[in-house]
Amino acid sequence: MYIEQYRAKEFSGNVPRKKTYSVAVEDTVDLFVNRMHMAAILATPEMLEELALGYLICEGVVKSTDEILELHIDGKKIHIEIEAGDDFELWRELRSSGCVGVRWDENEDVHVRPDARFSLDAIRKSLVFLESDIYRETHGTHAACLVNAEGKCVIKAIDVGRHNAFDKVVGRAYLDSLDVSRHFLFSTGRQSAGMVMKAARAGVPLVATKTAPLSTGIEAAERTGVCLVCFVSNDRLSVFTHPERLL
Repeated sequence: MYIEQYRAKEFSGNVPRKKTYSVAVEDTVDLFVNRMHMAAILATPEMLEELALGYLICEGVVKSTDEILELHIDGKKIHIEIEAGDDFELWRELRSSGCVGVRWDENEDVHVRPDARFSLDAIRKSLVFLESDIYRETHGTHAACLVNAEGKCVIKAIDVGRHNAFDKVVGRAYLDSLDVSRHFLFSTGRQSAGMVMKAARAGVPLVATKTAPLSTGIEAAERTGVCLVCFVSNDRLSVFTHPERLL
């Protein structure tokens, strides 16, 4: 179960009444790469294979599923064997040095394909894909969707973390051998550099959100060629970078 029931006292003025709330479950998922503990991820405990693969791709550790030698899940522990290269050694060094959060190097040479283009109408109409029963019940989750140029949602993930939802969608896309360069990612979360760089490393050319960007997210999108579209609603949206990707 990814929802649990909790009781609370709700006050209307000074008058209390008992009320039961549906609350989204958050759990710790431990990721081991080449037998080393590399991350403890606070996540909704579902789609763990997608989460692990998407995490490695979006963090720039592997480029494709071909580099995964073995992946197995033992409860809330994910064990992955990969071909260890320079990227893995750098990533391991960053993790072991105590760096927290997603990786972002301002000098990282990542650039997405320049020829994918999307319509404003497809982006606006995709707002409906971000809705979920879990969010309506708990108001405590994020959603991410992979949408094609025709405005069809091909993959959707729900998680307590906006980063995790991104990773799960990308992981599923790579498992299904989808060409992510012909799709855009739609998110409920704020777009920081960490979020934008996840999309760029995966090869996604456009990121949309119904919420706000952060300054680092705009800078990362400008540098990597990602079209960053924020504050999407039914009647308006704001394009911060690379408007040439829009029809």
